[in-house]
Amino acid sequence: MTFRGIVAAAIFATAAGTAWAQSVSENQVAARTDWSVFEETDPRECWAVSVPKETVNTRDGEVVSVRRSEIQLMAFYRPGASVTGQLAFTGGYPFAEGSTVSLDVDGNTFELYTEGEWAWPATTADDARILTVLKAGSEAVLTARSSRGTVTKDTFSLMGFTAAVEDSERRCQ
Repeated sequence: MTFRGIVAAAIFATAAGTAWAQSVSENQVAARTDWSVFEETDPRECWAVSVPKETVNTRDGEVVSVRRSEIQLMAFYRPGASVTGQLAFTGGYPFAEGSTVSLDVDGNTFELYTEGEWAWPATTADDARILTVLKAGSEAVLTARSSRGTVTKDTFSLMGFTAAVEDSERRCQ
């Protein structure tokens, strides 16, 4: 596991638990239209997060109904671990081993690597480029493949993204 993976895994390791959900709701500090801002003090971390406006799941070209856990796109900051603006996506299922997630922001495409249920840009430079494009964009579409072969397409609104990300960054300086 890469350092970036270890940091992100540590941040989100308890995401499936009820205690985390209660903690997160207590830590929400702002809502910026389609994006919310959260802040944690121990360890110090801040993040902007949203859920998709639309989700389409297909298998063999046919739309199918599937069960997925939380689907989230987020940008987070963790000054104690020198994380300054990292993008993360969880599709709510384990990604197919060795697969990537395609991120399309108004025609600008990027590739995210996967590990378990999480996907990230390969480098901090990629994070910075993607965050810049997201700030100027109107929607982000993430297309991925599950370990069961389902292709998922999640569409996120970027309304409020810039304000939420800048608020998260400011809180964790």
